[in-house]
Amino acid sequence: MTTITKRPPGPKGLPFLGSIRQMLQDRIGFLTANRDQFGDIVYFQLGSRHIYQLNNPEYVQYVLVKHPEQFQKTPALKRAAQDSIGQGLLTSDGELHKRQRRLVQPAFHHKRIAAYADTMVNYTDDMLHECRDSQQISLLNEMMHLTMRIVAKTLFDTDVTDKADSIGAAISIGIEATADRVSRPMQLMEKLPTATNRKRRNALKVIDETINHFIDERKASDEDKGDLLSMLLMAVDEQDGGQMTNKQVKDEAMTLFVAGHETTANALAWTFYLLGKHPEIERKLAEEITTTIQGRLPALADLPKLPYLEMVIKESMRMYPPAWTTSREAQEDIELGGYTIPKGSTLMMSMYVIHHDARYWEQPDEFHPERFAAANEEHIPKYAYFPFGGGPRVCVGNQFAMMEAQLILATILQRYQLSLVPGQDIKPNPLVTLRPQPDIQMSLTKRESLKQAETALTLSA
Repeated sequence: MTTITKRPPGPKGLPFLGSIRQMLQDRIGFLTANRDQFGDIVYFQLGSRHIYQLNNPEYVQYVLVKHPEQFQKTPALKRAAQDSIGQGLLTSDGELHKRQRRLVQPAFHHKRIAAYADTMVNYTDDMLHECRDSQQISLLNEMMHLTMRIVAKTLFDTDVTDKADSIGAAISIGIEATADRVSRPMQLMEKLPTATNRKRRNALKVIDETINHFIDERKASDEDKGDLLSMLLMAVDEQDGGQMTNKQVKDEAMTLFVAGHETTANALAWTFYLLGKHPEIERKLAEEITTTIQGRLPALADLPKLPYLEMVIKESMRMYPPAWTTSREAQEDIELGGYTIPKGSTLMMSMYVIHHDARYWEQPDEFHPERFAAANEEHIPKYAYFPFGGGPRVCVGNQFAMMEAQLILATILQRYQLSLVPGQDIKPNPLVTLRPQPDIQMSLTKRESLKQAETALTLSA
């Protein structure tokens, strides 16, 4: 018979504040140290919030997949995120979430996603036409601009090229503010007219106006363009016959616009960073791409012929998962791992921490794409790898994101080698997403095959 104990072990925090200081100083380091020192279930407090950190894939599966009805999104995340993205799929719960997901899901059907492939490749090709040999770029910034343009075009049939800088800056401010608010238990300072609060409100206004412009433009045209926005405006729930309200359309559009470019941009930035640190892997991947595509633009049909490309991206997302942690609030008392976790407690599960656990990954801090070769991948324990979450709330755009990352990488790497500028100290910055800090500086070098083609074209002219 299992003995139910009162609380799992964990770090001793300060009175009233708990472990807020440690969490704010080094989120990843704090959670990793908890795992190493205290094991599979760790208890700590963040102010008045009671946190149970789960470090075992079986417990992650219990919460996300086997018993999702026992849990909801945490109030801290809802409160922090709803200001910027409203009550969309990321923050909604219960019947509202189920209904909204039913209405959004068709936009990410594999046949519809396939139609987005050409846009992803063509926008990447456009970006490369602006590049030159030996150019130095701020990688994350470039990837943010590219994925923002792709999301705006594929999901809203809108070009945001001339607004990318202002929208990107506003989203960054919103993400930083959300991460800070989730970690802090007291929200009194948010109401004060401080410079930080004014900056946050102005940033939210930019994002809000952007999405409203998308919606107003579409309603004025009264045109069905077959994209996500048209589907949101026209979607009818088969179960209740209802449609989304204007606010629901806006909230879902906001959620998908912000999350749809932010996470993929981070995944791409970390992938290029890792390839820059491992030139032998970069050479192997570039050879696969150039041999398969042979100088033309890549297409969706090429992806099954690029298995190493998929392995590289999966391994990159293991080491630097764009969504690095997720959490749920218990809606009833539950028993897990020999402990009683009371109703109202927060269960925190960090993709980063579990993806770097030596119990499930040999040399977890090393970049080895072969982990995800078919013969090896089947031996990975379930939910030792969960970059897109899991269960009924698994990322609705996971296939979209994977296809986008593969096509962008294939387009760029066929034409350019990206090398790390020396002397950089890049660290993961765990906000809502896992961003590199500072931005990664890389230099572009044209592939010899591209140089030869350009020379031949010049001579024939």
